Amino acid sequence: MIKLRTAALSDIGHLRTHNEDRFIQDDKLGLYGVADGVGGLPGGEEAAQLAVDEMMQSVKAMPAGEPDLTNAVLKANESVANLGHKLSPGMGIGTTLTCGVMRDGKFYLAHIGDSRCYVWHLGKFDALTRDHSVESDARIRRARGEVVYYHQSNRNALTRCIGQPTPPEVDILTRTLRPGERYFFCSDGVTRLIRESELGEMIGRDAEPADVLKEIVELANRRGGPDNSTGVLIFVDEAK
Repeated sequence: MIKLRTAALSDIGHLRTHNEDRFIQDDKLGLYGVADGVGGLPGGEEAAQLAVDEMMQSVKAMPAGEPDLTNAVLKANESVANLGHKLSPGMGIGTTLTCGVMRDGKFYLAHIGDSRCYVWHLGKFDALTRDHSVESDARIRRARGEVVYYHQSNRNALTRCIGQPTPPEVDILTRTLRPGERYFFCSDGVTRLIRESELGEMIGRDAEPADVLKEIVELANRRGGPDNSTGVLIFVDEAK
């Protein structure tokens, strides 16, 4: 048997006038995650909020057993796209969405965009997601032998997001939960300023989840805080 200790924190940073990040921390549903409104488009706050609201409603309505996260994410995409037609007919609105359900000893992950999910266990810190960005997609295509060019100024542009007019492909992962694991969801306001090696060290410390998150957000702000920074941290403990 396992039990969870969780915490969530979001900070506007030093340069932005609005916080377009949203998080999910629902211990009753076992649902956690992060959504980050797409920069350069209007309605980022509205897109992120609607995405997390839709996910919570969908998971709440799901029967016991394996959750259908693909369908839930696609429903969220449709809702955000429809809102985009109203708020921004010419450009639409968009958000990332990286979220997971912890149920019956398993972790079910769904991911679109460049927010991330990591797992720490026994001193090892691994990414469970990959960014859906121009640079990341080019790296994969080059590994297959394709010749791909892109401009450096465009390397972080998203190639998938919630709110796009055509249903996006959803990355899905299922794994068994193990006592001692620590799962970390975060927006790119964290990962663009803090190296993975640093994150792994902080998350692996003997501290409460809320204290670790506070340290991470404070570090992002000390390094300039150019973006909103958001994290959700889940410690998987052995129930006693």
